Amino acid sequence: MATSRPLVAVLSGAGLSTDSGIPDYRGPNGLWRRDPEAEKAVTIGSYRADPAVRRKAWLLRAEAGVLDARPNPAHHALAELERAGVPLRVLTQNVDGLHQLGGVSARKVLELHGTARKTQCLGCKVVGSMADALDRVRAGEPDPACSACGGVLKPATVMFGEHLDPEVLGKARGIAAACDRMLVIGTTLRVHPAAGLVDVALAAGAEVTIVNAEPTPYDERAAAVVREPIGTAVPALVRRLVAEAGGRLSA
Repeated sequence: MATSRPLVAVLSGAGLSTDSGIPDYRGPNGLWRRDPEAEKAVTIGSYRADPAVRRKAWLLRAEAGVLDARPNPAHHALAELERAGVPLRVLTQNVDGLHQLGGVSARKVLELHGTARKTQCLGCKVVGSMADALDRVRAGEPDPACSACGGVLKPATVMFGEHLDPEVLGKARGIAAACDRMLVIGTTLRVHPAAGLVDVALAAGAEVTIVNAEPTPYDERAAAVVREPIGTAVPALVRRLVAEAGGRLSA
């Protein structure tokens, strides 16, 4: 990954997408604070064993409208980094696909926790369309089964109790070790192994900037901590990084 310009790695979490109408989990107004039972919907043991949990999970997905969400100014700003010629890699805990919709090349985005835009069968592992599954829910199927084998269907995401894909995690660690700067945006840095990517970056000498409304366990080790709203803080950071790299933003 040698480059004449500093490599910028972005580690993003749910806070980046709240301005797109997608609630976070642990924040002051997070989903789990409003409905503690909702955590079961993303916990694999409960989801696999309890049809009632699955029915609630499908209802939440249909109501949340994650497939209808659109990128916000922070997503678009990060895409501007790439267009300005700054070497960029995005390591995201988000499953909404908004980095790619916002303009970042798909090959430069690693979705650490998978994607909510697809489904996967717990039995035969076949991957399908989330949009099709939600259409079935709205048509009256409260717990749509896999159309290939009749097994339990889930989002193609990493639920609590499941392990991250070791290949994806290995690539993420390689990027964290190679980056010159890491921007940590909208994450509490309390979920591992994703949070451990900051340790990897710091150990390799990277400059870490944290943009998050709430304190994180890594604040004292960061070169800078920004508490301003993500929608304004990230575009400002991008402008500074592009200027430092000698690039230009799109008109």
